[in-house]
Amino acid sequence: MDVASTVKKILGNVEKVILGKRQQVVFSLVAWLSEGHVLMEDVPGVAKTMLARALAKSVGCTLKRVQCTPDLLPSDVTGTSIFNQKTSEFEFRRGPVFTNILLADEINRTTPRTQAALLEAMAESRVTIDGETHELDPPFLVLATQNPIDHEGTFPLPEAQLDRFLMKFSLGYPSVEDELKMLTASRKQHPLETIEAVVTKEELRACQKASRSVKLHEKVQRYIVELVHATRRHDQLLLGASPRASLALFRTSQSLAAILGRNYVLPDDVKRVLTPVMAHRLILRPESRLRKVTTQDVLDDILQEVPVPMLDEATV
Repeated sequence: MDVASTVKKILGNVEKVILGKRQQVVFSLVAWLSEGHVLMEDVPGVAKTMLARALAKSVGCTLKRVQCTPDLLPSDVTGTSIFNQKTSEFEFRRGPVFTNILLADEINRTTPRTQAALLEAMAESRVTIDGETHELDPPFLVLATQNPIDHEGTFPLPEAQLDRFLMKFSLGYPSVEDELKMLTASRKQHPLETIEAVVTKEELRACQKASRSVKLHEKVQRYIVELVHATRRHDQLLLGASPRASLALFRTSQSLAAILGRNYVLPDDVKRVLTPVMAHRLILRPESRLRKVTTQDVLDDILQEVPVPMLDEATV
């Protein structure tokens, strides 16, 4: 399976709608190929929903959106059993989680109980209701959003659930030129109406499988583990990254290398995905937060501290 050419089709299609955000679109595709999930923390109106819709349309996938509010119940997401009077039996009515892409909008506005309802779906691609397990349709991707500014009436995601998200990043505001292009593109019709499916779900599944065969040299694997271990002994951190972070770096590096047309991972691939994979998994000491130290600062220190392995054509 030629992962690079397949992803190039999706990327070109999505960029008809999402302008000037290639890195973030690539990160979204990296997470999808890695069978992980994405948390986007950003202000309203920067095309988070449009990104999800563009990805779904490009691959011919189903998309469902859940507006997370304090009164949202777990059953509103996963589904529930309803008694059918005609058959005198309970029937399972599927919730919006039964889709290919689930957009959980403002996930930090719903209660911890409902947030936790997504954990099994995100971790195992299945839902258990009344003791019965229901498999989710692959490929499955959760794109969750939260507003970093308005914290009134919110329920911050606990560390356990943050760790479930493979990557976290922001789209950010567009440049002046990109915003002008956006206005021009929206003059006659919504840009989403101009794009169609360019890849099938089966092709995307094949890309997910192919990305797992990308090779990581022992030196690169050790580099990943040493980066993660460096977070556990850093004096600015209260809590470093878990072994799940090592696995996340491993999988995202494979996917990025496949997208770039290689069947092996370079240390630069690991560096490129380090921040979106690791930053949200680290907990700063209170005194570090008071000094305005960020997790990005810590990761920059670690990149300087951990020696980069040298690879040649014979080793890769």
